[in-house]
Amino acid sequence: MVGLDVRAQDLEAGEAGEAEARRRAARRELRRQIALLEGQLSDVLVALFPHGRLDGPGVGPIHAIGPRVLDLGELERVRDRLAGRVGQARAELTALGERQARARVQLERMLLAPGKHRFARVANADLGEGGCGVWQVRPRLGLIGMLAGWWEVKLSSGCPLST
Repeated sequence: MVGLDVRAQDLEAGEAGEAEARRRAARRELRRQIALLEGQLSDVLVALFPHGRLDGPGVGPIHAIGPRVLDLGELERVRDRLAGRVGQARAELTALGERQARARVQLERMLLAPGKHRFARVANADLGEGGCGVWQVRPRLGLIGMLAGWWEVKLSSGCPLST
């Protein structure tokens, strides 16, 4: 009987060891996924930096509890929240790119046919460029040019003087 009890204990210890190994492997994989998502989120936020920002909650209240080892459920929640934020950041980056592309097309149309886009304006910030410049279709020679149909595209000199 003693031999059977020892074998049963060995089997239970082996199963417990295998379960612990599986938990460690799952935690390692979740930490790898979280690190990958954090890297992707930082890349998108750097690309958005001067023109936009990502609003919304952070990863969540898990970090407010204090330093501790997160269990598998908490690691999965952190990963899922990060995946949501990465998706949101990528959508914002895509929307920003589309707005800038529309502004560039508008500027090209203004440059090709100023008379069709009277008094239209496109800011450098809308194009994704730095500075305070604004492209504007204006009449050449003021009122005389407006009556004669002489239109041109001008880039403003830059930022207004501070007062």
